Amino acid sequence: MKTLTSNHIVFFSPTHTSAKIARAIGEGIGMGKRIEIDLTTDQDDSVIEIKDSVAIIAVPVYAGRVAPIALQRLQRLRGNNAFAILVALYGNRDYEDALVELRDETMRLGFTPLAAGAFIGEHSYSRPNMPIAAGRPDTTDLLTATQFGKDCLAKLKREERNGEFYIKGNIPYRLVGPSTPTAPTCTEECFACGECIGICPTHAIAWGSDRKIKTEVGLCIKCCACVKECPNNARIFDTPYTPMLHQKCAEPRNPELFL
Repeated sequence: MKTLTSNHIVFFSPTHTSAKIARAIGEGIGMGKRIEIDLTTDQDDSVIEIKDSVAIIAVPVYAGRVAPIALQRLQRLRGNNAFAILVALYGNRDYEDALVELRDETMRLGFTPLAAGAFIGEHSYSRPNMPIAAGRPDTTDLLTATQFGKDCLAKLKREERNGEFYIKGNIPYRLVGPSTPTAPTCTEECFACGECIGICPTHAIAWGSDRKIKTEVGLCIKCCACVKECPNNARIFDTPYTPMLHQKCAEPRNPELFL
């Protein structure tokens, strides 16, 4: 086994929750050479080789599975003597089969799973008047993630590296039906600053011929990054799922870790 020389932090994180946890885990690992790979808005398809490294791979959960666009972006990765710490961020409902799916996919890409964790992030549909895991990951979550990184490093040093450990989830994975095409819209408060254009993971937002903001509904993944980042609170996304989740998923959940 060659010596591991670096720590890669790989994430798809439209609203920054996956990135925060991945970075906190990286702090716990504390390797001198840390390389960050942000796949959120990167639509390149060139191969990214991760060699002689421990890689933290963090993705959001959609409907109990790895977010489809995140899974698509991960296809660029190739593990070469690389171990993977698998991280799923979910909005306080459930992560169901996302970690198992992420494990299987990273193994197919050449990584050896080292550990896995499900963490809570503020739900994409959370709104100030109907919060769903608002403010998560919080300070306690980040401290847990940092300690998790330390525990992963200790496992590496014990040379427990065969990739066989329990992860909660099922095979076959949870069946997810087709998504209804819909997208956030601009209110009259929009002054067309263009902030939302640059942060959209699928580049679904663009200038219209009238210099107003337009959204291509078929490309929208409902991550609501544009809603949360709009400097004028002029993007809205009305969905019946927000009040339902606010009511049914109010009790705070805790991270679940698997080593």
